[in-house]
Amino acid sequence: MALLLQYTLIFASVLILVALGGCFSEHSGVINLGLEGVMIMGALGGALAMRYMPATAPAILMIIVVVLAAVLVGMLYSSLLAVACINFKADQTIVGTALNLLGTAAATVIVKAINTAANPDDVSSIIQYPVEKQAFLVNINGFEFNWFMLITLVLLIAAYVTLYKTRFGLRLMACGEHPQAASSVGINVYKMRWSGVLISGMLGGLGGIVFITAGVSEWRFEYGVAGFGFLALAVMIFGQWKPQRIALAALLFGLFRALSNVYTGFDFLAALNIPSQVYNMMPYAISLIVLAFTSKKSRAPKAEGIPYDKGQR
Repeated sequence: MALLLQYTLIFASVLILVALGGCFSEHSGVINLGLEGVMIMGALGGALAMRYMPATAPAILMIIVVVLAAVLVGMLYSSLLAVACINFKADQTIVGTALNLLGTAAATVIVKAINTAANPDDVSSIIQYPVEKQAFLVNINGFEFNWFMLITLVLLIAAYVTLYKTRFGLRLMACGEHPQAASSVGINVYKMRWSGVLISGMLGGLGGIVFITAGVSEWRFEYGVAGFGFLALAVMIFGQWKPQRIALAALLFGLFRALSNVYTGFDFLAALNIPSQVYNMMPYAISLIVLAFTSKKSRAPKAEGIPYDKGQR
């Protein structure tokens, strides 16, 4: 049971971070379908930082450097979406899809090039971090606490406060509801949308490094992030673009995803002889069922996906 809770919390942490990123972007008026690619690039940045940090570095320094690397790479990659969709008014769906395809391909090529440079016979796309990962873990009576869980909780609270209790958050949401009205009272819609996309890159990149350090000591980048970017979008929609509801939805989906890791430890589940692939499919199947019954009641920001034209009224 402790292992189930452990995996549920870590997978929920990934979904919360990435869904919050999508939430900020869509509240600004930009649909970030490229969260899958952002996660991969953020994971790459964090994994490379983990790889090249000395194994003897203090744990707190390791955590700070890896988090900053994942965040910065995620923001840099998401800026491609901002340039294309905000400045050049490109179709947000197409650009997001392109970023997902590019993210996996670019990360795979980069890691293979790094491994080949270090060892000409190594053409794999694996990054290993068996020792360094221990900096993120604390064993408490058999429960493996991951510091990313605490970081996620802090960012969840910060997201709620930012969106509903600060001038910045209220202006951001105004740009996603009626950008022309927001502009008429002096709000720079372009800057607010850029801010929303960059925040989504920050949280998506962080979610990526959390995902690839969840219970594994190495990661092959052509595997991507197993659709967690899209699953996070489902969590965001099910959570109605509200941080507190997103957290609850993420726990639900995280539980179903965790079952695929630990179902053999439960006698009543093991006795059913259900293939492991079924458990792996469960969170995605549940997301389709949930969205089918709740999509009619969804209320997305009115101006999301619509390029802002300053001259339009």
